[in-house]
Amino acid sequence: MAALTLSSLRARWASLLGSFVAVALGVAVMTAMGLGLAASLDAPPRAPERFASSPVVVMGRDTLTVEVRRGPGTAQVSKKLAHPHPVDSELIAELRELGQVQVDGDVRDAVGVDAPVAAVRELVGDRGRVLTGDDRHQADPSAARDAEALVGVNSLLGTAAGVTAFVSVFVTASTFAFVVALRRREFGLLRMAGATPGQVRRMVLGEAVAVGLVASAVGCVWGSWAAPWLVRALVDGGVAPPWFALPGSVSWPYQVAYCAGVLVAVAGAWAASRRAARIGPVEALREASVDTGLMPWPRRAVGFTLLAAGLGLLAWTLGTDPAALLKRKTYVTQPMAPITGVAALAPILVRPVVRLLRLDLLPGAGGLLIRENASTSVRRTAAVAAPVLVTVALAGSLLGSAATVTGARATEAREQTRGEFVVTGEGLGDRSGEGAGLGDGSGVVRVAGATVSATASTAVFVLEEGTALIRSDARAVSDVAAFASVARLPVVAGDVRDLDDRSIVVNEEWERHEVGSWVRVRLGNGRLARLRIVAVLAQGTGDNGAYVTSANAPGATVDRLDVRVARGADRSAVAAALRSTGGTVRTTSAWLAATHPRTGPQTRLGLLVVLGIALVYTGISLAGTLLMATSARGAELRSLRLAGATHGQVLRVVAGETVVEVGVGALLGGTVAAVNLAGLAAALGRLSAPVGVGVPWGVVAGCVGVCLVIGVGASGVGAWGRG
Repeated sequence: MAALTLSSLRARWASLLGSFVAVALGVAVMTAMGLGLAASLDAPPRAPERFASSPVVVMGRDTLTVEVRRGPGTAQVSKKLAHPHPVDSELIAELRELGQVQVDGDVRDAVGVDAPVAAVRELVGDRGRVLTGDDRHQADPSAARDAEALVGVNSLLGTAAGVTAFVSVFVTASTFAFVVALRRREFGLLRMAGATPGQVRRMVLGEAVAVGLVASAVGCVWGSWAAPWLVRALVDGGVAPPWFALPGSVSWPYQVAYCAGVLVAVAGAWAASRRAARIGPVEALREASVDTGLMPWPRRAVGFTLLAAGLGLLAWTLGTDPAALLKRKTYVTQPMAPITGVAALAPILVRPVVRLLRLDLLPGAGGLLIRENASTSVRRTAAVAAPVLVTVALAGSLLGSAATVTGARATEAREQTRGEFVVTGEGLGDRSGEGAGLGDGSGVVRVAGATVSATASTAVFVLEEGTALIRSDARAVSDVAAFASVARLPVVAGDVRDLDDRSIVVNEEWERHEVGSWVRVRLGNGRLARLRIVAVLAQGTGDNGAYVTSANAPGATVDRLDVRVARGADRSAVAAALRSTGGTVRTTSAWLAATHPRTGPQTRLGLLVVLGIALVYTGISLAGTLLMATSARGAELRSLRLAGATHGQVLRVVAGETVVEVGVGALLGGTVAAVNLAGLAAALGRLSAPVGVGVPWGVVAGCVGVCLVIGVGASGVGAWGRG
């Protein structure tokens, strides 16, 4: 059997080339992504900048730790405070008794100490954190940005690797299935010569293993070449921090990618090998030129199960937790099940779709011939349509979902302000000369001819059911009357104007959200407070946070001014007065465009990387399938010539069939994307958020165009000289 497998590989290498390239490319992508993940998980130590000359750094407490119930016992959970505790003057005085203390201006979140580490730890105790060595970098302003950037890198690379595995298995399975369909006569002759079904199955799997072993090795080499380019793209695209670099020596990405490549090849060929084993000698000879028995019951069961699971999960999430559909992790992974289900059912879907096109209405016999060939050769049509389906469905679902969510958030933000100007920056109230920051309890900014609402970023923490510590982003309001005049919040109960130092505004996502009820919360600095709910907001897209007064946001500083110009007042004079705050003064529309873009550049880069991977796989699958299919149609194409068709007419018929097959895939993929986007729109409606669907028509059209060019070109090359 081994000799037969090797002989088959030598004779059938061209038909397995598509699977080889697909596996090699998948392993290359997974290797590059794995190396990127290794770099993000094991980031090189960063030398401290702020307190580089101090051997010890003392930071104020920056975490909130509480006990929660975990089964029969308890456990401690921690969250980052919105306003870390400063290193107080008393502690600084005590530290000066140990050695020289370096204070960074008026900022007291950290100090450098030139003293023995043991003595500093003993003195500080639980009043702060003691950092040494490279850990001192945590006191640098860039530390939080770097950590956030690395989380984004992990998310992007993990998603891309997952989609790569999904698409590579799909393409490999589709290619092997079509190869088996073209080799029915060969397998029938093997059965007639005495080969058992198990031997046929092992031969196909042996070919897959051989392809996987060699292609995975090639893919690892490609991946090592591509990894530096990937890192540069992440840095240039602003996804990764500037210092991000590949690790010096790491082996696990190669090992994981190589094993995954072999598994992908075997998994892709598994169903095809079982189908090949079921071919009988007489059956194969009888059906060698006719597509019948296209959908065995196991494939039907898998297809309908995946489709039902995908639609059922969408409906269940919509009914129980519609906010989950707005999360990137959900709308990236949720479409996979329905896409796979529809692709598995493609052989029974393509025929009715082709019939709907009514190509027989075209002048001449070409349209009728194209329609009949496409609807009769269902295996070929399904093999061509399936990768197009995946690409169009991913393009429409991923980019469409991102555009829909960001568009809803931008609309929501626009609807929640009545102001003409927005000023952003740190400590705006202190700089204006007209008022002070939120920390001293006044925080009122006055500008002639305008109403100015000064707010600050903060957070509150609530312990839900004693089992989970939930952080909710919030805004601290200094002047409630001014805020109510400038803002237009989506209030579903209560009145925002009732907000005072003993109350809070929450949204419907909170466990307790009844007006008049009391909630125990931890403020941004960790202090415990008991506040009464005076208003409840719609949940919306998730940006409707809580609202408290400045008294309940100790340590917060004004970072945003919303300005409403009075009727008849001079807008230019108001803008000039606002510039004295030292912040960035923009019109509301300009602020919205800057802070709520249609799709963030980092998100768009990540989705385009995923889509680019899918498109490359689609091109490989289309080219390989159509070259194999057309090269096997020599007798059929010669019959057309004998019937009177010219060489050009034969090529036009072949090209027309390819256009129909790509169109079928685009139509099915568009249908899947439409269902996903409809579910997302329904979720926005349930959350009382602005409903609108963003369809990436340009990207989808570009994907279909690329598929058409590759498909028509490959089919033309395969048919040239055979008709």
